[in-house]
Amino acid sequence: MYVSDSRGSTPAVTAPTARGRFPGRSVVPVTKAVTGTVFALGAVSLITDVSSEMVTAVLPLYLVTGLGLSPLGFGLLDGVYNGFSALVRLVGGHLADRGGRHKPVAAFGYGLSALCKPLLLLAHTLPLIGAVLALDRTGKGLRTAPRDAMISLSSSPENRGRAFGVHRAMDTTGALLGPLVAFLILRQAAEGYDAVFTVSFCVAMIGVVVLLLFVPSRAAELGPAPQDADRPSLRAAVALLGRRELRNLSLCAVALGLATVSDSFVYLMLQRRFGVPDRWFALLPLGTAAAFLLLAVPLGRWADRIGRWQVFVGGHVALLGAYALLLTRVHSGLLPYAVLALHGAFYAATDGVLMAAATGSVPAALRSSGLALVQTGQAGARFFCSLAFGAAWTAWGDRSALAGAAVALLVSVSLSVGLRPARGPADLPQEAV
Repeated sequence: MYVSDSRGSTPAVTAPTARGRFPGRSVVPVTKAVTGTVFALGAVSLITDVSSEMVTAVLPLYLVTGLGLSPLGFGLLDGVYNGFSALVRLVGGHLADRGGRHKPVAAFGYGLSALCKPLLLLAHTLPLIGAVLALDRTGKGLRTAPRDAMISLSSSPENRGRAFGVHRAMDTTGALLGPLVAFLILRQAAEGYDAVFTVSFCVAMIGVVVLLLFVPSRAAELGPAPQDADRPSLRAAVALLGRRELRNLSLCAVALGLATVSDSFVYLMLQRRFGVPDRWFALLPLGTAAAFLLLAVPLGRWADRIGRWQVFVGGHVALLGAYALLLTRVHSGLLPYAVLALHGAFYAATDGVLMAAATGSVPAALRSSGLALVQTGQAGARFFCSLAFGAAWTAWGDRSALAGAAVALLVSVSLSVGLRPARGPADLPQEAV
């Protein structure tokens, strides 16, 4: 397998991996380059995202319009929504690595999030809603790193960008369907929000069942449980930051996350800027999801070819373009579509690509913990961004708040370009040990 030295120099080939020799840059059909485990996990994510995006699509309007929360209050809740996920990702990654329990930990996380959906029917105050959202994000935090570890462990190093792209494309198909289902329910049901939360719970439970039945606990394609560390620890995971490539990638994820405005704020600004009626608000995420779906696999393959670091940073340039269009005073019917297209391109170029880039610096025995380390830094940064943006919106207005975020993102992108390592795990398809 491939081995990277501490300076991130060009890898040396010592032996073929257990999955055999890889065909370099030759063209491989997606169905052969991507394993059954990836498709099964993609199906779980598709179903789960139908459930979660049903709620996400209506939640901003429900809280701001229905319950009368201020932008600062919504920013606090949105921060909780992301912050609690950050707090438990390392725990989920650590539990999954100990004994190779990736599937049980992921299943627990999916189940916990599913159980939170009906609790939204009972929560009508800020503290209660915050508690339910925190519990839901705890489930997401527990499941994300084990799921991504299973994707990376079942994929050859040179095809990981494509594998994550396929998974994210399936995941985004659910994100595309979720708002549409919510929109149809709101048009038909008298108690629309309650109906959305109830249907969301039923769909989420189907996702848990699919995970339990169709995702292998230790598939042959995952290989044997890693033996290079008998008892992975949180200290060992944090020590991975001693690897220059992973440290630089984590620093960039944090810096860029501090300037990444929450999706909900983007949609609220689009609604205010263009006067989108409340009944159409739930459809705004469809634009982002459609662009994400179309671009996830092509950008994943491109990242495998030209370098994952470049594509990851380039995705944030697309986000900067979306901010610029929201700030412009030009009035055009095409502008909302352009904003949503750039927003979706941002996710397609960053979400799975970040995990594919980080994998090369993380040994198999600490795969979940290492990926969780990167995810924790990014999610924590986005938590603080939600709080700061909500406060800035309340104090100075939405345009001033977004202008500040755009300046911060421009600085972060420049910093990330400067931190780019020599061609190493973030660029090349290799395996860390």
